[in-house]
Amino acid sequence: MSVVLRDIGLLLRTDPGSLAEFGEVLGAARVSLEGGGVFTYQDASIAHFLVDDADAAVEALNAHGIGPVIISDVVMLRLDQGKAGQLGAFTRILADAGIEILVQYSDHDHRLVLVVPPDQHLRATQIASAWDVR
Repeated sequence: MSVVLRDIGLLLRTDPGSLAEFGEVLGAARVSLEGGGVFTYQDASIAHFLVDDADAAVEALNAHGIGPVIISDVVMLRLDQGKAGQLGAFTRILADAGIEILVQYSDHDHRLVLVVPPDQHLRATQIASAWDVR
């Protein structure tokens, strides 16, 4: 059985130790973090992480009062790291197709990870698949 990677998104407290608590809770639940990050703007810390078991992540985080957590399917593809302009070229194709990018980061295997609205996920996945075979 293959692992389905999904994105979890949530707000974290901006005080020291909130990311440590997040990591400890997921580690204790044996949820692997495969990519992502935390970004703070003014008084809000927004976290998005690629996980191998989103349901277990939500259960563990909620049990510790961390959340609410939003689970999203992801679109993943590999860009040619040696070629400048890849991010702009690929995301232009998505934009021209009317696909909104909600979240963008990289995983530990150097793949681009995108979260798009659920009703646009299938089309974005099709576009990414065509890009990957180029």
